[in-house]
Amino acid sequence: MSNALLVYPELPPTYWSMKYALPFIGKRAAMPPLGLLTVAALLPEDWTVSLVDMNVEPLCASAVAAADFVFLSSMIIQKESFERVVRICNELGTKVVVGGPHATSSFERISGVDHFVLNEAETTLPPFLEDLAQGKPKHIYRDAARPDITLTPPPRLDLLRRKRYSTMALQYSRGCPHSCEFCDIIELFGRRPRTKTPVQLLNEMNLLYEQGGRGSLFIVDDNFIGNVKEVKALLPVVAAWQRERGYPFALFTEATLGLAEDADLMDLMVKAGFNMVFLGIETPDRCTLASTGKKQNLRSDMLSSVHAIQRKGMEVSAGFIVGFDTDPDDIFDRQIRFIQDSGIPSAMVSLLTALPNTQLHRRLQSEGRLEGASTGGNNTHDLRLNFVPRMDLGKLLDGYKRVLSEIYEPRRYFDRCLDLLRALKTHETSSRRISVTEVKAFAHSLLRQTFSSYSFAYWRFLLRAALARPRMLAETVTMAVKGHHYFKMTKNLLEVDRFQQNLEKLASTFEEKVRELSEEDLEARLAELRAYRDNVVSRLRTRYRRVDVDFRAHAEEAVSRYLAFTEALLSELPAR
Repeated sequence: MSNALLVYPELPPTYWSMKYALPFIGKRAAMPPLGLLTVAALLPEDWTVSLVDMNVEPLCASAVAAADFVFLSSMIIQKESFERVVRICNELGTKVVVGGPHATSSFERISGVDHFVLNEAETTLPPFLEDLAQGKPKHIYRDAARPDITLTPPPRLDLLRRKRYSTMALQYSRGCPHSCEFCDIIELFGRRPRTKTPVQLLNEMNLLYEQGGRGSLFIVDDNFIGNVKEVKALLPVVAAWQRERGYPFALFTEATLGLAEDADLMDLMVKAGFNMVFLGIETPDRCTLASTGKKQNLRSDMLSSVHAIQRKGMEVSAGFIVGFDTDPDDIFDRQIRFIQDSGIPSAMVSLLTALPNTQLHRRLQSEGRLEGASTGGNNTHDLRLNFVPRMDLGKLLDGYKRVLSEIYEPRRYFDRCLDLLRALKTHETSSRRISVTEVKAFAHSLLRQTFSSYSFAYWRFLLRAALARPRMLAETVTMAVKGHHYFKMTKNLLEVDRFQQNLEKLASTFEEKVRELSEEDLEARLAELRAYRDNVVSRLRTRYRRVDVDFRAHAEEAVSRYLAFTEALLSELPAR
């Protein structure tokens, strides 16, 4: 018998995290770590299993010390927190077992881990447990086989502090039939979508429902409609289950634009209670879509497809990327125009990243264009690429920042929200009873956003939305609260970037001062330059204390780089 502690590292603030919206509804994290809950279900029944999600509670050293094993899973974006957890385990002498997307793609660069259980846990966890029982566990377990997920047990939802999450999560399928060059999903889960049975998914929904689960439920599939035949068999069963219970769950998922080509499929999703779908639109440039393998977006007019989905009653949120090799000079204007014209409030725009083991990563490596270590997958703290782009880097970064600042300018954002509300078809889940949590969120929103810098745009939106769609008050408030998160994220990102840019200019100025020194000046000016540098750093530290606490560490990193750079310059002076 063993004591297993499952740990999910912290997620940094991102556009996805909804960190600044969650306090409006009294929650601490957007959704639970479904992967670890599934791992928990695969562990031996006689093990003692507990979960610490660092996004909703702290990780205590006593819990780590008491465990025989810490099972750790993360995405690339959680890299920093992941490394801190590993260090804690090493210091306390607790064995670390690691899996998940980050480890599977980059285990060669991860140290301090006792056992890697990579790929899909249904395949690699059993041999690890068998070897462990025999006292001879290996360091690495890898297997590219795609398990039959109809045999996957229900996740251990009982381990959750459920009320701390705004959204619950379940999985129906894995894999995607497409081959986008920049995507790692097909590398992790294959191109043949594998599905659970309708009975399985309903059983998991029942377990969640019986534990008191209600409200938003994310079907986490990377492409829910990857196997259309199976999905069409599933949806009527889900619709009947939802209808019998008064639609306890508002469902949302990820799909492709191909959804708009199948009216029957959209109708089935709406009847099942789906009110939102995330699409990978990426770019309005058709040449770029073709060159990156995103050919499924070329089959029809993308703007018309988005509107077709919205008219069926499902909000469209979407991902967009800049930094492709074939991006034209006007791509930033086109991205802004498409997002605004499409009525997509939640537009997640990112810089292109060459994720490990993707087709893009392999191509750039063969072209000698990879640069530095793989990024942490987060463009919201440090605007860097891990490859050399075709477009001038300065132009690319300036364009990216302009897209964010324009689409999340409050009036533009609320205009998109209003366009969406007017387009959405009202269905059963739009006229449900308003929950106590939603009433509290509305009250918090009125107090917080009325006295914000964007108060006029906020009230203009509320009043116009109330006149246009009075039955969709809950959706209206949700959009307003999400807007608060997006506005704050954009403000913080641009503020930290300005701070870093200013430091780079100061470093260049300092270097010029050093290079201009004559041999006679060296000894006399050395102390003067150090005093100048220290005064600059003191003023900078005063300034970055005004940066939001969630972003302050990145300002400190920039100061540390400035100090290291200037000290290196000063240390060269005596040698001259």
